[in-house]
Amino acid sequence: MKYNPHRYQEYATARILDTPFIALLLEMGLGKTVSTLTAIDLLLNDYYEAGRVLVIAPLRVADDTWARETAKWDHLRHLRIAKVLGSAEQRRRALRSDADIWVINRENVEWLVGEYGSKWPFDTVVIDESSSFKNPQAKRFKALRRVRPFIKRLVELTGTPAPNSLMDLWPQIYLLDQGERLGKTITGFRDRYFTPGARSGHVVYDWKQKQEAEQRIYEAIGDVVVSMKAADWLQLPERIDRTVPVKMSESAAVLYKKLERDLLLEYVDADVVAQTAAVLSNKLLQMASGAVYDEERGVKEIHDAKLDALEDIIEAAQGKPVMVFYNFQHSLSRIKARFPQAQTLRKGRDGNEDIRAWNNDEIPLLLLHPKSAGHGLNLQESSCQTVVWYDQIWSLEEDQQANARVHRQGQTRRIVVMRLVAEGTMDEEAVAALERKAAGQEELMQAVKARIERVRGS
Repeated sequence: MKYNPHRYQEYATARILDTPFIALLLEMGLGKTVSTLTAIDLLLNDYYEAGRVLVIAPLRVADDTWARETAKWDHLRHLRIAKVLGSAEQRRRALRSDADIWVINRENVEWLVGEYGSKWPFDTVVIDESSSFKNPQAKRFKALRRVRPFIKRLVELTGTPAPNSLMDLWPQIYLLDQGERLGKTITGFRDRYFTPGARSGHVVYDWKQKQEAEQRIYEAIGDVVVSMKAADWLQLPERIDRTVPVKMSESAAVLYKKLERDLLLEYVDADVVAQTAAVLSNKLLQMASGAVYDEERGVKEIHDAKLDALEDIIEAAQGKPVMVFYNFQHSLSRIKARFPQAQTLRKGRDGNEDIRAWNNDEIPLLLLHPKSAGHGLNLQESSCQTVVWYDQIWSLEEDQQANARVHRQGQTRRIVVMRLVAEGTMDEEAVAALERKAAGQEELMQAVKARIERVRGS
């Protein structure tokens, strides 16, 4: 296929070429992979400023997306991709292969650094979905930090740079500049821009932003961060977000309030117990969806209200495919029991066949977990116009990435995203938390948004 880049894609490629260490905050659907591959090709074959290129990505993306994109576009087909996946021996064999770009899943970054140490061979590194490096205590971050001095070019790609708070930015920016802009330690970053809030003993688990902290952070990183929003560049069809209130039965509401109050539901065979606040939150979300795990991992069914609501939505879709996101395995089991036509997305080649079948309207009801369907899936070619969140989640990143599987470049139909929210339950708290996080991230994206017209003086 001939590549006719949008102006924002030309700009993204140019910024990669001009800025050795850069973060591109490209919203889902803006074609960040082909923009980056175009820059890599130029660095390898025209400018000779890159020798060995490493791409770090989520597993499914590493296994499929980067190789598929090089095969898709005429100007990239000469690029050779080596997938550093599978067993240790398979990974080593891939590293020894003659390639232009080596792609590895993020879980194996620590292994890769251990293989090479100070003999690190990759002068150019791309981190696809850099928000997966937001935890400074994670092994993958510490490993990459060790070899950062050997990297001459680094590109970070993500649409959700701060899914929880601005605290998520420090590790990602550190990998770009080794602490030049936001400080060399997370402790120093916190002390400069935050004040301690709620704590348990000496452990602070909630930090409050200081006055004007956001503005100061944005100003500090503005030269190495470029933000682009799909709404600014693409004429996407309308996306409508709807909350669908679900009323639990009276008996279910009684059980819900009892667990919330007593942290215990007693059953003959095995009790439902919530020993911590985190466990209680999870159990209450489960109950809001209709079932809950007991102490023996058995399932206690509570109500069918969400199943009934989903049945109404499927009927209203009038035969068009419906996509449903679930978070709990018991939700998946109960949905499949009620709707035999439902199908989950399989792994590997089977999963690629499922994607083809979905995009050809051969799957009427597709059930997806946000963790496995968040990155690299193009599911916008079906006639689906209805996305349903059966279970509610806390992660803004997973929420935005999952919704963007359908509402992205190439979509021609209006999309309605429905959230089944059990009234008076933790569902309402989860949805409200996502809205607050989205507002904070929107401020970040706006603050560093690329102003192409101004930059080019046109």
